[in-house]
Amino acid sequence: MFLMLDAGGGGGVPSMSGLKEAALAGAFTVNETGGKAMLAAIRDMAAWVDDNMADLNTTHRALPLGRSNGANLMKPYMQQVFTDDQGFVTRLKEFRASLVDAEAAITEAMRQYGTTESDITGTFRAV
Repeated sequence: MFLMLDAGGGGGVPSMSGLKEAALAGAFTVNETGGKAMLAAIRDMAAWVDDNMADLNTTHRALPLGRSNGANLMKPYMQQVFTDDQGFVTRLKEFRASLVDAEAAITEAMRQYGTTESDITGTFRAV
């Protein structure tokens, strides 16, 4: 069993360090087919974050919400939601960092699967 830690504040980005620790301890294994699919998904998510982070980091400028009184009241709030320590951009950066641990965990779990499969196969004799 492994523990996935909340990044803080409840409802945050789960930490993949628990998954990585579980893989290193041999708590689970992943075959090559499943591992490759998971790694592709992890890498796709990382690429999406990387591709969009530059656009999201421009939120320190006034958001183009219009010029109405309501829009002018919302602009500072929206910037805060995006950039404060509990904000979207902050959480997205934490998520991106967690993908490094997720990739390491799956890679290790695939290695463990190969080792376990070799060990088990080695106990059988051809008759």
